[in-house]
Amino acid sequence: MQRSYDQYAGWGSVVVFAACTAARIGEVSGIRVKDIDPVNWVWTVRRQTTPAPGGLIDKGTKGKMARRVPLIEEVRPLVSQRLLVAGRHPDARLFTGPRGGRISTAVLRDATHWDEVVTKLGLEHLRRHDLRHTGLTWMADAGIPLHVLRVIAGHRSLMTTQRYLHPDLRAIAEAGRSLSAHLSGAPAPSEQPAASLRAL
Repeated sequence: MQRSYDQYAGWGSVVVFAACTAARIGEVSGIRVKDIDPVNWVWTVRRQTTPAPGGLIDKGTKGKMARRVPLIEEVRPLVSQRLLVAGRHPDARLFTGPRGGRISTAVLRDATHWDEVVTKLGLEHLRRHDLRHTGLTWMADAGIPLHVLRVIAGHRSLMTTQRYLHPDLRAIAEAGRSLSAHLSGAPAPSEQPAASLRAL
């Protein structure tokens, strides 16, 4: 944001929203007011913005099907603010560039001087699509089942979803404890509270 022209806060909103929803930048750009359910806090992903001859266009999702994505508490104030800015028209865009235009990953990169900024932060490998990867990994580490992750990501195959997942150290250590408990015949660490309740 700080490197962009006029320090446009909207770029930061796009980045945070993409990471918290495991969405593609083009899908974030394609959101309309009518796609957000602020009662149940669910976003229905229906379209994406992509480059085409003559400029950026909106078309269906990469998987050719609509999907629903939860909007976690941490992103709801941002979404509420964007809904206020966008107004009540159902087809108004939720996220736009500083002049109201569509956003693409290349637009975000150029406007924020992305490559230069991430290099200075020591994260030169970080690409815009990695925000999606980050969101899916967070969800997996939170214990969201793989078949639910597949639906949120919009993947046709579980194998595609699995490529995004990298268990954190805590999950790996827990797996070791579970295996040890299994081999010793003791209840797994995650089962111990339930076992103690049964004893009551």
